[in-house]
Amino acid sequence: MGGGTEVFPDLGRHCQQSDCRQLDFLPFDCDACHNVFCLEHRSYKSHKCPKSDIKSRKVLVCEICSTAVETTGLVGEDEKKLLERHEKSGDCDPKKKKKPICPVRRCREILTFSNTFTCKSCRMKICLNHRYHAEHTREHLRSSSASATSSASATAATNKFLAAMAARSGKDCGTKISAHSPPQPTVKAY
Repeated sequence: MGGGTEVFPDLGRHCQQSDCRQLDFLPFDCDACHNVFCLEHRSYKSHKCPKSDIKSRKVLVCEICSTAVETTGLVGEDEKKLLERHEKSGDCDPKKKKKPICPVRRCREILTFSNTFTCKSCRMKICLNHRYHAEHTREHLRSSSASATSSASATAATNKFLAAMAARSGKDCGTKISAHSPPQPTVKAY
């Protein structure tokens, strides 16, 4: 299967596609079938490579737990046998099938591969609608610990306000408005 020219017999190689046989000076070696092809026939599809799926990654999805079971490199094994082995291994748990949802309060968005965002500052997985840090801060989360923390901080703020009001004297309050006088408008209309 020589190539080249009369002057340079080792230069280049012929395409091994049966209807092409073009002399190519930069031939491509197929990593699956190990044949030599020209630029036009270098892809698996163009030269109909019989071993094209040898390096592809394949998985089966378990219907019980929605876990991906890899079948790469397992040639000749039946898919049913692989799934049965997965079920018996103890890794198959129906509780895993529950899909994760966005942790922001009142958000029911199911987190999938294409709409999940991981916040760089808090490392929380959230939906794309709440991807900005201000939209998923602690006060917006739906957990009970967050609501307990927010109620404790609200009580502390109320106590602080009441202490400040008690410390004030009547002189710093400004002008007093009597109960009978109408409120003064703050904006004038022209």
